[in-house]
Amino acid sequence: FSRRPFSWPLCSTAPHEHLLFTNNMKLLLATTLAAQAVAFSPGPSLSARSASFVGSSSSSSTINMIPQKKQQEETTFFPFESSSLTKSPLRSANIVPASESDTALAAKGPNEEAADGSSDLRQLLGVKGASETTDIWKIRLQLTKPVTWVPLVWGVMCGAAASGNYHWMWNPFDETDRNVMLGLEDAAKGFVAMILAGPFLTGYTQTINDWYDREIDAINEPYRPIPSGKISEGEVIFQIWFLLLGGLGIAYGLDVWAGHEFPTVLALSIFGSFISYIYSAPPLKLKQNGWAGNFALGASYISLPWWCGQAVFGELDKPVFWVLPILYSVAGLGIAIVNDFKSIEGDRALGLQSLPVAFGIDGAKWICAGSVTVTQLGVAAYLYSIGEPTYAAILLALILPQIYFQATLLLPDPVANDVKYQASAQPFLVFGILATALCVGHHDFSA
Repeated sequence: FSRRPFSWPLCSTAPHEHLLFTNNMKLLLATTLAAQAVAFSPGPSLSARSASFVGSSSSSSTINMIPQKKQQEETTFFPFESSSLTKSPLRSANIVPASESDTALAAKGPNEEAADGSSDLRQLLGVKGASETTDIWKIRLQLTKPVTWVPLVWGVMCGAAASGNYHWMWNPFDETDRNVMLGLEDAAKGFVAMILAGPFLTGYTQTINDWYDREIDAINEPYRPIPSGKISEGEVIFQIWFLLLGGLGIAYGLDVWAGHEFPTVLALSIFGSFISYIYSAPPLKLKQNGWAGNFALGASYISLPWWCGQAVFGELDKPVFWVLPILYSVAGLGIAIVNDFKSIEGDRALGLQSLPVAFGIDGAKWICAGSVTVTQLGVAAYLYSIGEPTYAAILLALILPQIYFQATLLLPDPVANDVKYQASAQPFLVFGILATALCVGHHDFSA
C-alpha cells in the first residue's frame, strides 16, 4: 500500500497532472463508496457472512451475548447467534468456556459505572465507566467516541497555524492583524473544518471501527453499544453513511469557500475515509498488522487534520509541509501502541498482530518510547537547522517531561499505567506539535 498517489500530486500545477489526479480521485471515491455499499448493504450476503462466522443458519437474527429478556425481535446482526456460541472464536480460543451460559457471557467484563458522578458524561464521551442508557441519540453519540475528536480538532488548529495565514479578530501581538470581519470569517472556516475532522469523519471512523470490531469488543468491552445489542444493524449502517457523505459534502463546501481551483480538502477527506475503511474492514484490515495499522492511526490523527487546516488557510506547496506531519505521525504510532496494551488478550485471541502481541509487552513498550521520543528530537534538530533555535529549545523543553513519564510510568508497567502515561505525557506532545506548526507558519522559507 502506498500513500504516494494521493498526497504529493496535490502540490502539482501541471495541467496533465491535474487531470490525472482528478481522475484518480474520482476513481478512489467511486471505489470507496462501492466497497462500502457492498459491505454495509443489508441483504442475503450479510446474512451469509454472519452465518459463516458463527457456523449456523442465517435465519437466526438475534444475539445471545445478552440475557434473553433484552433481546430485540427486529432483525439485527451481531457476532454470535444462539445456536452456535459453542463454535464461536471465543470458545475456540478458550476465552469463554463451552460450559458457560449465555447470560454469563453477557456478564463478562461488565461496565462498572464511575463512582465519582461522571458516568453520564462518560457515556456521552464514549469511555469506560459510562452510565447505561436506552436513548438512541445518546447511543449514537457514544458510538462516535467524542473524546477522540479532540486530537483531530487540535490538528486542524495546528494546520491553520502552520499556514501562516490565519487572521485573528484582534491580534494583541500584531497591529496589522486586527481586521474583525476577516478574523470572524477565518474563525468560522476553522470551526467548520473542526466539525468536519471531529464529529463527521472521526465519528465515521469510530463507528465503522466499532462495527468491524464487534467480535473483539465482545471480549474487551462487551458493554459497547453494538455487542450489547443497544443499537440495531440498520441504525449503525445509516450512521456510517450519514457521517461519511455528510463529511465529504462539508469538505467540498470548504474547498469552495477557500476558493480552491482543485478540491484539496475533499481529496484529503476521501483519502482519509479510504484509510479509515481499510484500517477496520477486511480483506486488508490494516489494524491486523501492528506497523501499518498504528501508522495509519497516527497519520489519521495528526497528518490529515494538519493538512486539512493548512489547506483551508494556505497552501501545501512545499515538501516540509508534508514531511513534518508525517514525522509526527510516527510519534502517533507510539501513542497508538499504548492503546493496544489493554487489548492484548482479545487481539491475541482473534489473531490480530498488534505490536504488543507481535513483540511482547516488553518489546512493544520500547518501540513506543523510541518512536515518540526520537521523532520529536529529529524535528527539534530540523527546526534548529533552519535557523529557529528558540522554537527548537521550546520543543526540547516539551520533550524532556515525556521522557520522564516514559521512565516512571510507561516502561515500568505499560498495562497498568497506560491511562496515567497518556494523561501525563500527551499534553506535552500536542503542545510540541503546535509549537512546530507555529514555527513553520512564521518561518520565511523563501530566504
